Amino acid sequence: MLGFTMPEILTGVIIIAFILIVAVFLRYVPLGLWIRARASGVPLTIITLIGMRLRRISPPRLVDALITASKAGLDINMNQLEKHFLAGGNIERVVKALISAQQAGIKLNFQQTCAIDLAGRDVLQAVQMSVIPKVIEIPPVAAIAKDGIELRAKARVTVRTNIQQLVGGAGEETIIARVGEGIVTTIGSSETHKAVLENPDRISHTVLSKGLDAGTAFEILSIDIADVDVGRNVGAQLQMDQAEADLRIAQARAEERRAMAVAREQEMKADVQEMRAKVVAAEAEVPLAIAEALRSGRLGVMDYYQMHNVMADTAMREGIAKTAEPPATGMPDNKPGMQS
Repeated sequence: MLGFTMPEILTGVIIIAFILIVAVFLRYVPLGLWIRARASGVPLTIITLIGMRLRRISPPRLVDALITASKAGLDINMNQLEKHFLAGGNIERVVKALISAQQAGIKLNFQQTCAIDLAGRDVLQAVQMSVIPKVIEIPPVAAIAKDGIELRAKARVTVRTNIQQLVGGAGEETIIARVGEGIVTTIGSSETHKAVLENPDRISHTVLSKGLDAGTAFEILSIDIADVDVGRNVGAQLQMDQAEADLRIAQARAEERRAMAVAREQEMKADVQEMRAKVVAAEAEVPLAIAEALRSGRLGVMDYYQMHNVMADTAMREGIAKTAEPPATGMPDNKPGMQS
């Protein structure tokens, strides 16, 4: 044996059992957290903390949030915090938002704050934006005035949160889209681009008068035009494109007429060749007719030779007439007795 007596063994067992009991007690009974809560003036019972442990809720988070709310003078109890925590909310952000709203004089209750938080919006950031407005940068928006000149406008929108419309209200994307639409409408309705360049505040006034923040989670405070740049002359470009299209159409029609003329010319040439063929065919019948006349006695041999003599004499006269004609050189004739 190890030399331990029975009383010593019993004492050791009792000590180990006591340590285990204390460990289990401290595991399920956050005694230190209860003492801290009582010291902060928050009325909590040990039973409440043990129940939170059994429901697998983190007591330190809820107790710290409750202490912070109590020190700020907020009327919040543990049941409300536990309910919002079990619903998946962020209790720390809710408490900080309520404190910020209280300090800024913004009317905001616990139920409304929880609803905003559960809707997926950052309620603390929303309260901060109500105190310090946010500037939203609008990407450059291109629009065309009535004179065909393109303008690119860049704007900055100053907004603050509308607490009452955070649940169900549209976000920043809607504000950006609506402001862009207002810029396009204002520039498009201007007679000339110079009018916009001279008075860029027309864009701000027109956009603000449309009530673009309706149905959104923000309230538009101001719209400032940061820059307006002149872009392309779209009207002239469209006219050039139209002129080029008209030119191509005219060229196509001219090509069509030329093709028809060429086809007509070929048809006329074919007709001439056909007529020449008919003449040749008719001339080929003349010797046959003469031979038939000689056989039938309607034409004598002397008549035939006389006809040939007339034809030869006619050909000779035509040849002499051609040689007597002056050459068509375009120069004046040098007559005898005249000097150049």
